[in-house]
Amino acid sequence: APQMFICVDCALVERCTAYHVVEAKHGQPHLTTSPDFTPREGSPTVQILYFNGTAEAELDVCACADFVEEKGRWRRMMPRGTLLKAGFDPDTFVPT
Repeated sequence: APQMFICVDCALVERCTAYHVVEAKHGQPHLTTSPDFTPREGSPTVQILYFNGTAEAELDVCACADFVEEKGRWRRMMPRGTLLKAGFDPDTFVPT
C-alpha cells in the first residue's frame, strides 16, 4: 500500500506547486503564495479518494520522484498565525 500524504515530511513542501494545489483543494491555508518548485513531469503520484454518494474527492500525494525526506517540515514551516487566521488550532491541526 502506498504511504499516504508524504508532502508534510518533504523538504520542498513550502516551495512545491503540486502541494499548493492540494492545499487549495482541501481548503487549507497556503504555506506560501508563490511556490517556485514544480515536480518533474509524471510526478507526483496522487491518490484520489471519492466519498460515496457525493461529488467530493480528496487528493493525497502518495509518491513523488522529487520527495526529499525531512520529518515534520510542514509543521515547522506553517506560521501559527496563518492557521489561527484560517480558524484552525495550531496545536492540533494536521493537514489532510
